[in-house]
Amino acid sequence: MNPLLNRLQPYPFERLRQLFAGVTPNPALQAISLGIGEPRHATPDFIKQAMAGALDKGLAGYPATAGEPALRNACADWMQRRYGLAVDPATQVLPVLGSREALFSLTQTVVDSSRPGATVVCPNPFYQIYEGAALLAGATPYYAPSDAARNFGVDWDRVPETVWAQTQLLVVCSPGNPTGAVMPLAEWERLFALSDRYGFVIASDECYSEIYFREEPPLGGLEAAHRLGRTDFRNLIMLTSLSKRSNVPGMRSGFVAGDARLIKSFLLYRTYHGSAMSPVVQTASVAAWGDESHVVDNRHLYREKFAQVTPLLATVLDVALPDAGFYLWAGVPPAWNGDDQAFARDLFAQYNVTVLPGSYLAREAQGFNPGRGRVRMALVAQTAECLEAAQRIVQFVQFNSNPSRQ
Repeated sequence: MNPLLNRLQPYPFERLRQLFAGVTPNPALQAISLGIGEPRHATPDFIKQAMAGALDKGLAGYPATAGEPALRNACADWMQRRYGLAVDPATQVLPVLGSREALFSLTQTVVDSSRPGATVVCPNPFYQIYEGAALLAGATPYYAPSDAARNFGVDWDRVPETVWAQTQLLVVCSPGNPTGAVMPLAEWERLFALSDRYGFVIASDECYSEIYFREEPPLGGLEAAHRLGRTDFRNLIMLTSLSKRSNVPGMRSGFVAGDARLIKSFLLYRTYHGSAMSPVVQTASVAAWGDESHVVDNRHLYREKFAQVTPLLATVLDVALPDAGFYLWAGVPPAWNGDDQAFARDLFAQYNVTVLPGSYLAREAQGFNPGRGRVRMALVAQTAECLEAAQRIVQFVQFNSNPSRQ
Protein backbone atom coordinates (compact mmCIF):
# COMPACT_ATOMS: atom_id res chain seq x y z
CA MET A 1 0.00 0.00 0.00
CA ASN A 2 1.04 3.59 -0.56
CA PRO A 3 2.81 4.52 2.69
CA LEU A 4 1.73 8.14 2.29
CA LEU A 5 -1.82 7.07 3.17
CA ASN A 6 -0.61 6.59 6.74
CA ARG A 7 0.07 10.34 6.97
CA LEU A 8 -3.58 11.27 6.46
CA GLN A 9 -5.65 12.45 9.42
CA PRO A 10 -9.30 11.45 9.93
CA TYR A 11 -11.75 13.64 8.06
CA PRO A 12 -13.66 16.12 10.30
CA PHE A 13 -16.95 14.29 9.91
CA GLU A 14 -15.38 10.98 10.89
CA ARG A 15 -14.07 12.66 14.03
CA LEU A 16 -17.56 14.06 14.63
CA ARG A 17 -19.06 10.57 14.38
CA GLN A 18 -16.53 9.36 16.93
CA LEU A 19 -17.35 12.30 19.22
CA PHE A 20 -21.06 11.45 19.11
CA ALA A 21 -20.57 7.69 19.49
CA GLY A 22 -22.64 6.44 22.41
CA VAL A 23 -24.50 9.75 22.77
CA THR A 24 -28.30 9.55 22.57
CA PRO A 25 -29.76 12.87 21.42
CA ASN A 26 -32.95 14.24 22.93
CA PRO A 27 -35.69 12.06 21.35
CA ALA A 28 -38.29 14.77 21.82
CA LEU A 29 -36.58 17.01 19.26
CA GLN A 30 -36.18 16.39 15.54
CA ALA A 31 -32.55 16.29 14.41
CA ILE A 32 -31.16 19.44 12.79
CA SER A 33 -27.68 19.39 11.28
CA LEU A 34 -25.61 22.52 10.79
CA GLY A 35 -22.53 20.35 10.47
CA ILE A 36 -21.84 19.73 6.79
CA GLY A 37 -21.55 22.45 4.16
CA GLU A 38 -23.82 20.81 1.62
CA PRO A 39 -26.19 23.17 -0.22
CA ARG A 40 -29.81 22.27 0.42
CA HIS A 41 -31.66 24.96 -1.51
CA ALA A 42 -33.62 23.62 -4.48
CA THR A 43 -31.78 22.96 -7.74
CA PRO A 44 -33.23 25.26 -10.44
CA ASP A 45 -35.59 23.46 -12.82
CA PHE A 46 -33.87 24.73 -15.96
CA ILE A 47 -30.64 22.98 -14.95
CA LYS A 48 -32.45 19.68 -14.40
CA GLN A 49 -34.26 20.10 -17.72
CA ALA A 50 -30.98 20.75 -19.54
CA MET A 51 -29.49 17.60 -18.04
CA ALA A 52 -32.53 15.49 -18.89
CA GLY A 53 -32.57 16.83 -22.44
CA ALA A 54 -28.98 15.74 -22.98
CA LEU A 55 -29.48 12.12 -21.95
CA ASP A 56 -30.36 10.78 -25.39
CA LYS A 57 -27.21 12.12 -27.05
CA GLY A 58 -24.79 12.44 -24.15
CA LEU A 59 -23.95 8.91 -23.03
CA ALA A 60 -22.91 7.15 -26.23
CA GLY A 61 -19.26 8.25 -26.36
CA TYR A 62 -16.23 9.00 -24.22
CA PRO A 63 -15.97 12.68 -23.27
CA ALA A 64 -12.81 14.68 -23.88
CA THR A 65 -10.83 15.61 -20.77
CA ALA A 66 -10.55 19.18 -22.02
CA GLY A 67 -14.32 19.48 -22.15
CA GLU A 68 -16.51 20.63 -25.01
CA PRO A 69 -15.79 24.07 -26.52
CA ALA A 70 -19.31 25.15 -25.54
CA LEU A 71 -18.55 24.58 -21.86
CA ARG A 72 -15.17 26.27 -21.94
CA ASN A 73 -16.73 29.22 -23.74
CA ALA A 74 -19.53 29.39 -21.16
CA CYS A 75 -16.95 29.47 -18.34
CA ALA A 76 -14.94 32.19 -20.11
CA ASP A 77 -18.08 34.22 -20.74
CA TRP A 78 -18.96 34.00 -17.06
CA MET A 79 -15.48 35.23 -16.14
CA GLN A 80 -16.01 38.22 -18.42
CA ARG A 81 -19.38 39.07 -16.88
CA ARG A 82 -18.35 38.42 -13.27
CA TYR A 83 -14.84 39.86 -13.19
CA GLY A 84 -14.44 41.79 -16.44
CA LEU A 85 -11.67 39.42 -17.51
CA ALA A 86 -10.94 38.17 -21.01
CA VAL A 87 -9.55 34.64 -20.72
CA ASP A 88 -8.80 32.32 -23.64
CA PRO A 89 -11.21 29.38 -23.34
CA ALA A 90 -8.85 27.16 -25.32
CA THR A 91 -5.73 27.69 -23.19
CA GLN A 92 -6.73 29.32 -19.90
CA VAL A 93 -9.89 27.43 -18.90
CA LEU A 94 -10.34 23.76 -17.99
CA PRO A 95 -13.53 22.04 -16.73
CA VAL A 96 -13.11 19.96 -13.57
CA LEU A 97 -15.24 17.60 -11.50
CA GLY A 98 -15.86 20.14 -8.76
CA SER A 99 -13.28 22.21 -6.89
CA ARG A 100 -12.52 19.47 -4.36
CA GLU A 101 -11.31 17.04 -7.02
CA ALA A 102 -9.41 19.81 -8.78
CA LEU A 103 -7.66 20.97 -5.62
CA PHE A 104 -6.37 17.46 -5.08
CA SER A 105 -5.26 16.80 -8.64
CA LEU A 106 -3.74 20.24 -9.13
CA THR A 107 -1.53 19.62 -6.11
CA GLN A 108 -0.34 16.35 -7.65
CA THR A 109 0.46 18.25 -10.86
CA VAL A 110 2.39 21.06 -9.22
CA VAL A 111 4.38 19.37 -6.43
CA ASP A 112 7.83 17.98 -7.23
CA SER A 113 8.46 15.66 -4.30
CA SER A 114 11.99 14.90 -5.50
CA ARG A 115 13.04 18.34 -4.33
CA PRO A 116 14.07 18.28 -0.65
CA GLY A 117 11.66 19.99 1.69
CA ALA A 118 8.77 20.26 -0.79
CA THR A 119 6.18 22.37 1.04
CA VAL A 120 2.55 23.34 0.51
CA VAL A 121 1.43 26.38 2.51
CA CYS A 122 -2.22 26.64 3.48
CA PRO A 123 -4.37 28.67 5.89
CA ASN A 124 -5.17 27.44 9.39
CA PRO A 125 -8.12 26.76 9.89
CA PHE A 126 -8.59 25.21 6.46
CA TYR A 127 -10.41 22.78 4.17
CA GLN A 128 -8.83 19.38 4.80
CA ILE A 129 -8.31 18.56 1.12
CA TYR A 130 -5.43 21.06 1.12
CA GLU A 131 -3.60 18.98 3.69
CA GLY A 132 -4.47 15.57 2.26
CA ALA A 133 -3.48 16.57 -1.27
CA ALA A 134 -0.13 17.86 -0.02
CA LEU A 135 0.60 14.70 1.96
CA LEU A 136 -0.29 12.36 -0.90
CA ALA A 137 1.85 14.42 -3.26
CA GLY A 138 4.80 13.77 -0.96
CA ALA A 139 4.96 17.33 0.33
CA THR A 140 4.85 18.74 3.85
CA PRO A 141 1.92 21.01 4.73
CA TYR A 142 2.77 24.26 6.48
CA TYR A 143 -0.11 25.75 8.44
CA ALA A 144 0.25 29.50 8.16
CA PRO A 145 -0.40 31.51 11.35
CA SER A 146 -3.85 33.05 11.63
CA ASP A 147 -4.85 36.31 13.23
CA ALA A 148 -8.06 36.13 15.26
CA ALA A 149 -8.20 39.93 15.32
CA ARG A 150 -8.59 39.89 11.51
CA ASN A 151 -11.32 37.25 11.39
CA PHE A 152 -8.70 34.51 11.33
CA GLY A 153 -7.04 35.84 8.19
CA VAL A 154 -3.47 34.67 7.60
CA ASP A 155 -0.57 36.65 9.02
CA TRP A 156 1.79 36.12 6.09
CA ASP A 157 4.58 38.12 7.74
CA ARG A 158 4.92 35.37 10.34
CA VAL A 159 5.73 32.70 7.73
CA PRO A 160 9.52 32.24 7.95
CA GLU A 161 11.66 32.90 4.89
CA THR A 162 12.99 29.34 5.18
CA VAL A 163 9.44 28.07 4.60
CA TRP A 164 8.84 30.32 1.59
CA ALA A 165 12.12 29.13 0.09
CA GLN A 166 10.81 25.54 0.01
CA THR A 167 7.22 26.35 -0.91
CA GLN A 168 6.00 24.94 -4.21
CA LEU A 169 2.29 25.62 -3.79
CA LEU A 170 0.30 28.12 -1.74
CA VAL A 171 -3.41 27.38 -1.33
CA VAL A 172 -5.68 30.26 -0.35
CA CYS A 173 -9.44 30.28 0.15
CA SER A 174 -11.36 33.52 -0.39
CA PRO A 175 -14.13 33.72 0.71
CA GLY A 176 -12.72 31.52 3.41
CA ASN A 177 -13.96 28.25 4.86
CA PRO A 178 -14.83 28.36 7.74
CA THR A 179 -14.51 32.07 8.47
CA GLY A 180 -16.09 33.70 5.41
CA ALA A 181 -13.29 36.28 5.23
CA VAL A 182 -12.43 37.85 1.85
CA MET A 183 -8.86 38.74 0.92
CA PRO A 184 -8.35 42.42 -0.04
CA LEU A 185 -6.22 43.60 -2.97
CA ALA A 186 -3.27 44.52 -0.74
CA GLU A 187 -3.08 40.95 0.53
CA TRP A 188 -3.06 39.62 -3.01
CA GLU A 189 -0.30 42.04 -3.92
CA ARG A 190 1.78 40.71 -1.02
CA LEU A 191 1.27 37.11 -2.13
CA PHE A 192 2.09 37.85 -5.75
CA ALA A 193 5.36 39.46 -4.66
CA LEU A 194 6.21 36.36 -2.63
CA SER A 195 5.33 34.11 -5.56
CA ASP A 196 7.59 36.12 -7.87
CA ARG A 197 10.43 35.98 -5.38
CA TYR A 198 10.26 32.28 -4.54
CA GLY A 199 8.62 30.83 -7.65
CA PHE A 200 5.68 29.00 -6.10
CA VAL A 201 2.22 28.50 -7.60
CA ILE A 202 -0.88 30.04 -6.00
CA ALA A 203 -4.12 28.04 -6.05
CA SER A 204 -7.10 30.25 -5.23
CA ASP A 205 -10.12 28.30 -3.97
CA GLU A 206 -13.14 30.50 -4.72
CA CYS A 207 -16.08 28.09 -4.47
CA TYR A 208 -18.03 30.45 -2.14
CA SER A 209 -17.59 33.57 -4.30
CA GLU A 210 -21.25 33.98 -5.26
CA ILE A 211 -22.75 33.93 -1.75
CA TYR A 212 -22.03 37.29 -0.17
CA PHE A 213 -23.73 39.83 2.07
CA ARG A 214 -22.48 43.18 0.82
CA GLU A 215 -23.28 44.91 -2.44
CA GLU A 216 -19.73 44.56 -3.77
CA PRO A 217 -18.94 40.95 -4.73
CA PRO A 218 -15.77 39.34 -3.36
CA LEU A 219 -12.52 40.04 -5.14
CA GLY A 220 -11.22 37.05 -7.11
CA GLY A 221 -7.61 36.00 -7.53
CA LEU A 222 -7.45 36.52 -11.30
CA GLU A 223 -9.32 39.80 -10.89
CA ALA A 224 -6.73 40.94 -8.35
CA ALA A 225 -3.90 39.93 -10.69
CA HIS A 226 -5.49 41.87 -13.54
CA ARG A 227 -5.89 44.98 -11.40
CA LEU A 228 -2.21 44.76 -10.53
CA GLY A 229 -1.12 44.44 -14.15
CA ARG A 230 -0.45 40.70 -14.08
CA THR A 231 -2.42 39.94 -17.21
CA ASP A 232 -0.62 36.66 -17.95
CA PHE A 233 -1.79 35.27 -14.57
CA ARG A 234 1.65 33.73 -14.09
CA ASN A 235 1.80 31.02 -11.42
CA LEU A 236 -1.87 31.58 -10.55
CA ILE A 237 -4.84 29.22 -10.86
CA MET A 238 -8.34 29.96 -9.60
CA LEU A 239 -10.81 27.17 -8.88
CA THR A 240 -14.56 27.55 -8.76
CA SER A 241 -17.64 25.37 -8.80
CA LEU A 242 -21.36 25.27 -9.49
CA SER A 243 -22.10 23.41 -6.24
CA LYS A 244 -22.73 26.39 -3.98
CA ARG A 245 -23.54 28.93 -6.69
CA SER A 246 -26.27 26.88 -8.33
CA ASN A 247 -27.19 24.31 -5.64
CA VAL A 248 -25.95 21.33 -7.66
CA PRO A 249 -23.29 19.59 -5.53
CA GLY A 250 -24.33 16.24 -7.02
CA MET A 251 -23.30 17.37 -10.51
CA ARG A 252 -19.62 17.68 -9.48
CA SER A 253 -18.98 20.47 -11.94
CA GLY A 254 -16.58 23.40 -11.87
CA PHE A 255 -13.62 24.84 -13.72
CA VAL A 256 -10.16 26.22 -13.22
CA ALA A 257 -8.67 29.21 -15.01
CA GLY A 258 -5.39 31.09 -15.09
CA ASP A 259 -1.80 30.57 -16.20
CA ALA A 260 -1.91 28.81 -19.60
CA ARG A 261 1.36 27.01 -18.88
CA LEU A 262 -0.08 25.47 -15.73
CA ILE A 263 -3.37 24.65 -17.44
CA LYS A 264 -1.46 22.73 -20.14
CA SER A 265 0.34 20.60 -17.54
CA PHE A 266 -2.86 20.14 -15.55
CA LEU A 267 -4.67 18.89 -18.66
CA LEU A 268 -1.87 16.36 -19.27
CA TYR A 269 -2.19 15.06 -15.70
CA ARG A 270 -5.96 14.86 -15.91
CA THR A 271 -5.83 12.96 -19.21
CA TYR A 272 -4.09 10.11 -17.40
CA HIS A 273 -6.03 10.59 -14.17
CA GLY A 274 -9.37 10.01 -15.91
CA SER A 275 -11.15 13.23 -15.00
CA ALA A 276 -13.38 13.86 -17.99
CA MET A 277 -16.80 15.36 -17.28
CA SER A 278 -19.89 13.58 -18.58
CA PRO A 279 -21.39 15.29 -21.65
CA VAL A 280 -24.74 15.29 -19.83
CA VAL A 281 -23.23 17.26 -16.95
CA GLN A 282 -21.43 19.53 -19.41
CA THR A 283 -24.72 20.44 -21.08
CA ALA A 284 -26.34 21.26 -17.74
CA SER A 285 -23.23 23.22 -16.72
CA VAL A 286 -23.41 25.38 -19.84
CA ALA A 287 -26.96 26.28 -18.89
CA ALA A 288 -26.01 27.02 -15.28
CA TRP A 289 -23.01 29.24 -16.08
CA GLY A 290 -25.12 31.14 -18.59
CA ASP A 291 -27.80 32.24 -16.12
CA GLU A 292 -27.44 34.70 -13.24
CA SER A 293 -31.03 35.16 -12.14
CA HIS A 294 -31.05 31.92 -10.13
CA VAL A 295 -27.77 32.96 -8.48
CA VAL A 296 -29.28 36.28 -7.41
CA ASP A 297 -32.29 34.44 -6.00
CA ASN A 298 -30.05 31.99 -4.15
CA ARG A 299 -27.99 34.80 -2.68
CA HIS A 300 -31.16 36.54 -1.55
CA LEU A 301 -32.26 33.41 0.33
CA TYR A 302 -28.95 33.30 2.19
CA ARG A 303 -29.05 37.00 2.97
CA GLU A 304 -32.55 36.75 4.45
CA LYS A 305 -31.60 33.66 6.43
CA PHE A 306 -28.40 35.12 7.88
CA ALA A 307 -30.18 38.40 8.68
CA GLN A 308 -32.60 36.49 10.91
CA VAL A 309 -30.30 33.86 12.40
CA THR A 310 -27.12 35.83 13.11
CA PRO A 311 -28.60 38.43 15.53
CA LEU A 312 -30.39 35.67 17.43
CA LEU A 313 -27.21 33.63 17.91
CA ALA A 314 -25.21 36.77 18.74
CA THR A 315 -27.20 37.10 21.97
CA VAL A 316 -25.37 34.07 23.38
CA LEU A 317 -22.35 33.45 21.11
CA ASP A 318 -19.38 35.42 19.84
CA VAL A 319 -20.53 35.50 16.24
CA ALA A 320 -20.98 38.05 13.47
CA LEU A 321 -22.11 38.20 9.85
CA PRO A 322 -19.23 36.98 7.62
CA ASP A 323 -18.06 38.69 4.45
CA ALA A 324 -19.33 35.80 2.36
CA GLY A 325 -20.06 32.06 2.29
CA PHE A 326 -22.73 30.16 4.19
CA TYR A 327 -20.98 29.48 7.49
CA LEU A 328 -21.04 31.13 10.90
CA TRP A 329 -17.75 30.84 12.82
CA ALA A 330 -18.82 31.18 16.43
CA GLY A 331 -16.93 31.37 19.69
CA VAL A 332 -17.87 28.91 22.44
CA PRO A 333 -19.35 30.58 25.58
CA PRO A 334 -17.28 30.72 28.82
CA ALA A 335 -19.26 27.91 30.46
CA TRP A 336 -17.40 25.42 28.24
CA ASN A 337 -13.91 26.84 28.96
CA GLY A 338 -13.01 26.89 25.29
CA ASP A 339 -13.82 23.21 24.76
CA ASP A 340 -15.49 23.22 21.35
CA GLN A 341 -15.82 19.42 21.31
CA ALA A 342 -17.70 19.39 24.62
CA PHE A 343 -19.95 22.20 23.38
CA ALA A 344 -20.81 20.27 20.20
CA ARG A 345 -21.38 17.01 22.09
CA ASP A 346 -23.57 18.62 24.76
CA LEU A 347 -25.61 20.50 22.16
CA PHE A 348 -26.21 17.29 20.23
CA ALA A 349 -27.17 15.35 23.34
CA GLN A 350 -29.47 17.96 24.85
CA TYR A 351 -31.01 19.70 21.82
CA ASN A 352 -30.33 17.38 18.84
CA VAL A 353 -28.48 20.05 16.85
CA THR A 354 -25.20 19.22 15.13
CA VAL A 355 -22.39 21.74 14.73
CA LEU A 356 -18.76 21.08 13.81
CA PRO A 357 -16.01 21.71 16.40
CA GLY A 358 -13.61 24.34 15.09
CA SER A 359 -10.57 22.39 16.26
CA TYR A 360 -11.43 19.71 13.67
CA LEU A 361 -10.89 22.30 10.93
CA ALA A 362 -7.44 23.37 12.09
CA ARG A 363 -4.12 21.96 13.24
CA GLU A 364 -1.91 22.58 16.23
CA ALA A 365 0.75 24.96 14.88
CA GLN A 366 2.86 27.73 16.37
CA GLY A 367 1.83 26.47 19.78
CA PHE A 368 -1.97 26.36 19.50
CA ASN A 369 -4.95 25.21 17.47
CA PRO A 370 -6.67 28.36 16.10
CA GLY A 371 -9.99 26.53 15.75
CA ARG A 372 -10.15 25.57 19.40
CA GLY A 373 -12.95 27.30 21.23
CA ARG A 374 -15.03 27.85 18.09
CA VAL A 375 -17.66 25.95 16.13
CA ARG A 376 -18.70 26.10 12.50
CA MET A 377 -22.38 26.26 11.65
CA ALA A 378 -23.48 25.70 8.05
CA LEU A 379 -26.73 27.59 7.41
CA VAL A 380 -27.64 25.52 4.37
CA ALA A 381 -31.14 24.33 5.29
CA GLN A 382 -34.29 26.36 4.80
CA THR A 383 -34.72 29.47 6.95
CA ALA A 384 -37.33 27.95 9.28
CA GLU A 385 -35.08 25.00 10.13
CA CYS A 386 -32.05 27.23 10.70
CA LEU A 387 -34.12 29.51 12.93
CA GLU A 388 -35.33 26.51 14.93
CA ALA A 389 -31.71 25.41 15.37
CA ALA A 390 -30.69 28.92 16.46
CA GLN A 391 -33.50 29.08 19.01
CA ARG A 392 -32.43 25.73 20.45
CA ILE A 393 -28.82 26.92 20.66
CA VAL A 394 -29.92 30.03 22.55
CA GLN A 395 -31.90 27.92 25.01
CA PHE A 396 -29.00 25.49 25.33
CA VAL A 397 -26.46 28.19 26.15
CA GLN A 398 -28.75 30.03 28.54
CA PHE A 399 -29.63 26.84 30.41
CA ASN A 400 -26.03 25.63 30.72
CA SER A 401 -24.68 29.08 31.60
CA ASN A 402 -27.03 29.46 34.56
CA PRO A 403 -24.83 29.86 37.66
CA SER A 404 -27.12 27.55 39.63
CA ARG A 405 -26.06 24.71 37.35
CA GLN A 406 -22.32 25.28 37.67
